[in-house]
Amino acid sequence: MLTGKCIHPELIRVLSLCGHGDKVLIADGNYPLASKSGDAEKVYLGVTPGLPTVTDVLSALQSVINIEKAEVMDPADGTTPEIFGEFQTMLGGMELHKLGRYEFYDACCQEGVKLAISTGEGRVFANLLITVGVA
Repeated sequence: MLTGKCIHPELIRVLSLCGHGDKVLIADGNYPLASKSGDAEKVYLGVTPGLPTVTDVLSALQSVINIEKAEVMDPADGTTPEIFGEFQTMLGGMELHKLGRYEFYDACCQEGVKLAISTGEGRVFANLLITVGVA
């Protein structure tokens, strides 16, 4: 029986196959996961609007992997989404590497993205591409 925060069998299975440098996308409910996550294993967790949130999933993943880098989709209008502050707090002040919308889509379709998770998150620009660190 698993005792950590992450108990979803498919997430655990794919995360166990990830190595240093592999990437995981945690996407909001608006993200086009089927077309913008390449060959990554896709897991659809959205149960209802708002559940789970991207930060719920991030918290669960942090209980089983180390994160060495975080990338976000930067709005073209120059604003900073409120959720970026939550990401930074949860990631211990880690810098968020900002990518333009299409640059972010391209990054999420690369070979190193092993897992793409769709959530019920309703906040916009709440997409996070994390790089798995060493144990």
